Amino acid sequence: MRIYSLALLVLFGLVAMRGTRNQRPAAQLYRRHCVSCHGNDGKATTSKGKFSHARDFTDGQWQTEVSDERLFNSIMNGRSVRGNMPAFANKLNEKEANSLVTFIRGLKG
Repeated sequence: MRIYSLALLVLFGLVAMRGTRNQRPAAQLYRRHCVSCHGNDGKATTSKGKFSHARDFTDGQWQTEVSDERLFNSIMNGRSVRGNMPAFANKLNEKEANSLVTFIRGLKG
């Protein structure tokens, strides 16, 4: 019985660790996928950001006007109206994209 219980604990532990690994923190996601265009500070002053007309996340007026749904959709599906925002649906899950929306909201100037 003890071996069976120990095996279940190990199995559940591995499943829990796998779930944690798949839910990367928003700051880590931002650094990996967003910094090259939007910059560490969110102001989009990088050369790549200027070239692609990346959004300045610190712009208070834009932050007020844009909905969380639009941010989420831009992250997942990309956006080509203003610049060349790539889609990340194949790299992020829904929870990760939502965590990025919250992180972006925190960059408001």
